[in-house]
Amino acid sequence: MLVAFSVAPSGTADADGSVGRAVAEAIRIVRESGLPNRTTSMFTELEGEWDEVMAVVKAATEAVAASSPRVSLVLKADYRPGHTGELDGKIERVERLLAEGE
Repeated sequence: MLVAFSVAPSGTADADGSVGRAVAEAIRIVRESGLPNRTTSMFTELEGEWDEVMAVVKAATEAVAASSPRVSLVLKADYRPGHTGELDGKIERVERLLAEGE
């Protein structure tokens, strides 16, 4: 399955309004999980089996909660059993279609 999620403290931030430190802790957990992942400016994408992906999302959320009494979590999932390599595969298929139209 693929999961795109964003987790951040709600109601607390550094003096400059940044939530970067808490978000960095969440991303550290994702990267240490060993699962295929990609972080963009708005979301972190993660690929794996249901239980392992959800365990990482939970751990990342709990890491943010360590610095804030309230946490915002946005999650979107593509559950498609039997398919792997979709973190890059979906993008490659669209790029190939775009290239065919040039």
